[in-house]
Amino acid sequence: MATEIGEAAPAKLNLCLHVTGRRDDGYHLLDSLVVFADVADRVLAAPGQGLSLRVTGPEGVSLADGSDNLVLRAARAMGVTDAGLRLEKHLPVASGIGGGSADAAATLRALVRLTGRPLPSDAEVLRLGADVPVCLAGRPARMAGIGETLAPLQTLPPLWCVLVNPRVAVSTPQVFAALTRRDNPPLPDLPPAALASAAALAAWLTDHTGNDLAPPARAVAPILAEVHTALAASPDCLIARMSGSGGTHFGLYASAAAAEAAARSLAAAHPGWWIASGQILK
Repeated sequence: MATEIGEAAPAKLNLCLHVTGRRDDGYHLLDSLVVFADVADRVLAAPGQGLSLRVTGPEGVSLADGSDNLVLRAARAMGVTDAGLRLEKHLPVASGIGGGSADAAATLRALVRLTGRPLPSDAEVLRLGADVPVCLAGRPARMAGIGETLAPLQTLPPLWCVLVNPRVAVSTPQVFAALTRRDNPPLPDLPPAALASAAALAAWLTDHTGNDLAPPARAVAPILAEVHTALAASPDCLIARMSGSGGTHFGLYASAAAAEAAARSLAAAHPGWWIASGQILK
């Protein structure tokens, strides 16, 4: 039997995100189409003496491994006290692509396999973070409420992506504070015709949806407008949009070759930005 269990923590992309209300407790209500890319962190779990976490990987230097880390919080939510955890960090921290939530979800999956314990309750999973339930499901879905309402998408056309982050910190509380309207319309229903091809999906997203957090995010971090412009101008980009509350933007492409070529061109023009290409998982 393997002594170390590994689980991928894929990047979460909000293809669209509408802010539809705000509860009395301050939590915002969202309506979003969420997909995942094969650009990912990785969580590894092994039997240990006590509960410990080691953070490695190219993006690990910017992440603390203290007790408030979501990986450790996820382990404690399962009641695990004797596991050695390692987080290989490849996704930028606090970048709108669900890195911490994906890490927590991957930790839960790894510890189920390692210990045989059941997952925490749905309420406990949601308390770890609004994106943790959809990351735990790990499949394309429409996400509503504060993250607790999930409706899986049955199919997706083949899609590839380029992810771009300018390495400028974007504070989620600041973005929501700068939001001027909190009662936007929900998403329209996704018609089957929009799933016929990558181009059809991109056209539907462009014509009928948006990310309500993009304008306030650009007010907080003006460089995000430059990121969007550069990505949208890349050859064969079907749509460019910000994910979550920023600052990572994604471009969608109809082929791996187009995405890889765009990533190379963007990296050459902007060597200080974090840029990765990958495939959208079905």
